[in-house]
Amino acid sequence: MPESLRIVLAEDSVLLREGLVGVLERFGHEVVAAVGDADALVEAVAAYDPGLVVTDVRMPPGFQDEGLRAALALRAERPTLPVLVLSQYVQRAYAAELLDTGDGTGVGYLLKDRIGQVEQFAEAVERVAAGGTVVDPEVVRQLLRRRRDPLAALTPREREVLGLVAEGKSNGAIARELVVTEAAVGKHIGNILGKLDLPPAEDTHRRVLAVLAYLRG
Repeated sequence: MPESLRIVLAEDSVLLREGLVGVLERFGHEVVAAVGDADALVEAVAAYDPGLVVTDVRMPPGFQDEGLRAALALRAERPTLPVLVLSQYVQRAYAAELLDTGDGTGVGYLLKDRIGQVEQFAEAVERVAAGGTVVDPEVVRQLLRRRRDPLAALTPREREVLGLVAEGKSNGAIARELVVTEAAVGKHIGNILGKLDLPPAEDTHRRVLAVLAYLRG
């Protein structure tokens, strides 16, 4: 059983907010504050010092990017504060801004559709809280399409592995999903980093950041 997290949740929709509280508590976590606007989010973090923040991008009063801006401000003050941002739509710039905070670890950007996949959502919550980096698969796909030319040297299998790496999956998880050995995954990743002229790195999260930095550059 994963360690229980103390979470501050920010979501303006009461129905979704209550649903998220239920999901998080189902997996043994404590939602110490559930708020409906960005100002209340900042106040709750100061009051409760949580182990994770989960916030919507669009919040009152303007319903633009107030939640994201609050998350960025919180990360500027507390670079190690894990933050998972939820969005209704793919916004590559939002994902990029979030990844640029702190040292880029302990951050996640997920589409709200992903919440319906409860097990995956719970895994993302725990991965971000543990210092991991999680980017929604649809964002990854759009990044890959956006930078198609530099990826031309990659084989179809290498593209598949790159997408899974960028989602924050470990070598073991990729091996299980593709039904191959971890050694084979390691070889693919070495080839990918070489072809993209990226320095190899053992740390999974730094590798993810390097790949995403290249894709969005």
